[in-house]
Amino acid sequence: MMKQKTLSFLLGLGLSLGAWAQSPAADAAALSPATTAVANIAETAVAEVAAVVAPPVVLNSGNTAFMMICSALVLLMTLPGLALFYGGLVRKKNILSVLMYCLASAAIVSVVWVIYGFSFAFGDGNAVFGDTSKLFLNGVTGLDAFGVPNLVFVMFQLTFAIITPALIAGGFAERMRFPAYCLFTLLWVSLIYCPIAHWVWSAKGFLFHGNPDAWAKAYDFAGGTVVHINAGVAALVCAIYLGKRKGFPNRLSPPHNLPFAIVGACLLWVGWFGFNAGSELAADETAASAMLYTQVAAAVAAVTWLVLDGIFHGKATALGAITGAVAGLVAITPACGFVDLKGSLIIAVLGATAAWAFVVYLKPKLNLDDTLDAFGVHGVAGIVGALLTGIFCVATKDGISHFAQFMNQLKAVVCTLGFTAVGTWIILMLVNCITRVRADEREETVGLDVSQHKESAYTVID
Repeated sequence: MMKQKTLSFLLGLGLSLGAWAQSPAADAAALSPATTAVANIAETAVAEVAAVVAPPVVLNSGNTAFMMICSALVLLMTLPGLALFYGGLVRKKNILSVLMYCLASAAIVSVVWVIYGFSFAFGDGNAVFGDTSKLFLNGVTGLDAFGVPNLVFVMFQLTFAIITPALIAGGFAERMRFPAYCLFTLLWVSLIYCPIAHWVWSAKGFLFHGNPDAWAKAYDFAGGTVVHINAGVAALVCAIYLGKRKGFPNRLSPPHNLPFAIVGACLLWVGWFGFNAGSELAADETAASAMLYTQVAAAVAAVTWLVLDGIFHGKATALGAITGAVAGLVAITPACGFVDLKGSLIIAVLGATAAWAFVVYLKPKLNLDDTLDAFGVHGVAGIVGALLTGIFCVATKDGISHFAQFMNQLKAVVCTLGFTAVGTWIILMLVNCITRVRADEREETVGLDVSQHKESAYTVID
């Protein structure tokens, strides 16, 4: 206690002398040598006290290990989680093509991200776009406020960028040529994903809730807009642009390997803990609540889908269970760090119900060939989750009303919808000018595994 009082006294003395030394009185009367010496001692004391009050950030091994594990878990969501989930749902002649979509996304986006993608998304820039200051990760060194190396943050965000174009593949599976997919992924991540990530998560972004000058201070804890609405809308646009598969909807076989799809969905479920809890960027109470609410939302949404199937179709299916779980995970993603348990329960039920209604009833009426329900699950549940975050968040930014926060969420959703839809359509047109996007009738008939990769997933030996 005595030491603290002494430090406080020296701090106050140093500040007082410093202020006096800059005053007109000090200019009029030169300081005596003794006074100058006391002032120098006081300034030294101020520096020492400042070092005690605000010690330099040091490596926090606990937070660092947590974030590295979360990064690995999110990558697990794509490789092999989404690969198996999507792969099991397509016909057997197309499973390798789906696995290659996921693998190519991981490879292409990783290269793009470290060269310029991270700079475009998280460079200072302006309210709309980043800049080139972090090309090749230039200057991305040191630690963040949680004591985690900034390179870990680069890796964590890279895994988000990887899974997003892979999710889009659910809208056009079984009919986009592989060269076109590679070029599409390159352009889409650069021109669509990076700007939206900057809007929502960068300090200067016009949708970032921590930006005092933001046009709409929207909440998106772990990617409701950046990942799921973004990917869902892009998948819808791709499905419309490429057209329906041959024989849709009556002459298409069911999923060829549901056990693959179930295992893939379970890997997504586990990996989602890294997705949501890791978005706190530290192993703390908020990360713990985000993890718990993620688990609860997935479980409640799976039950909701099963109940709806049972009531309206008389059977509870395995496909319905895993689809419902994923819908719940999507819906809670933007909200998990901002809501309480009650809010997470309501969001899960409503998100799953909305996705179920779209997939089971509205999609057939629209005659839409969204192959693996990328928009029906990620787009619809993502929109519901993003909007309800404004209603059920525990506390709003700057004490605004929940209705005002809902409007902020709505602005973010509308901006994402419009930009992604128009931008994706333009990119598809550009890619089609360079290389044909849609598989022709022969390629689609024999399957993309053989026509695009000259390989088959299943070899029968006599």
